[in-house]
Amino acid sequence: MATIRDVANEAGVSRATVTRALHEPDKVSPSRLAKVQAAIKKLGYRPNMLSQTFRSSSAKTIVVLAPNLANPFFAQIIAGIVDASDERGYKILVGSTNNSAKREAEFIRMVETRLADGIIQMAPYTEGETALLPRQHVPAVSVAGVPGTPYPGVRIDNIAAVKECIRHLADLGHTNIGAITGPADNSNTVVRLAGFKEGLVEAGLRYLPALVREGDFRLVSGFGAAADFMLASNPVKPTAIFCMNDEMALGAIRGLRTFNMRVPADISIIGFDNLDFSAFSSPALTTVEQPAYDMGYSSAALLVDLLEGKANNRNEDIVLPYRFVERESTAATNQDQ
Repeated sequence: MATIRDVANEAGVSRATVTRALHEPDKVSPSRLAKVQAAIKKLGYRPNMLSQTFRSSSAKTIVVLAPNLANPFFAQIIAGIVDASDERGYKILVGSTNNSAKREAEFIRMVETRLADGIIQMAPYTEGETALLPRQHVPAVSVAGVPGTPYPGVRIDNIAAVKECIRHLADLGHTNIGAITGPADNSNTVVRLAGFKEGLVEAGLRYLPALVREGDFRLVSGFGAAADFMLASNPVKPTAIFCMNDEMALGAIRGLRTFNMRVPADISIIGFDNLDFSAFSSPALTTVEQPAYDMGYSSAALLVDLLEGKANNRNEDIVLPYRFVERESTAATNQDQ
């Protein structure tokens, strides 16, 4: 590989001139700049980004850890991260982890070796199941996570949002309210299930474990959970189902149709996230809107503030408002059921 020394010898200039031509070309005379550029092209010289990063003390790069790039909710968050990072002069590198602590560790190593400056974690923090620990030398921010994360984050109040969903269903006369959750060990699942139980208590209703099914936040798991509700021998069937994300809610609607169940005439469905396609489903989905783009934007801005020493409190959480969106997938219970 060609070095700066090789470029300098080829161009007939000093190494300092080559460095200035690479980083501050406006401070190099046009004739010398042309010689350096010609030498770089002839020798195929490529700058050593690692050594440059160590000299500048900042890579101007943020690593975004995404558990599932196929999830459109994460895509909206990343859009906000990209815009905020770009405005502050930072690039982003998106790392698909598939919820693997080993893969997380590989990306975190980039920060530890100064190839990147900080981490935005999109998977909710679960103690013992993430490589991203509260280490001072790895600046990190969580997004769309839960309270108690050992680094600052941007999120909504999940418990309040779920309780509003249950209150809506109870106001419609539903008493047998079921749920399709995410994975049991997922922190968002734990928090939203707590909100589900609290919402039932506040509505004067019982929590019935037989009316809860575990999914994995994907369409197919919603489909399977809905089918399982219909096939179960339990004589008590839900008249409404709260789903912990929109994908599972839409899968559930499709699964219910295979049993000739009409939404919302026979059973009501609520989702969570308000993905773009949720307004165009049939029926249009009642859901909770998480401000995904704004959460992404705020998380990047917060991380850059931390990196540049502008954040007042390293442990702060930014809690953004959610919005309950009532559409066509919920209706008053059919008392004949």
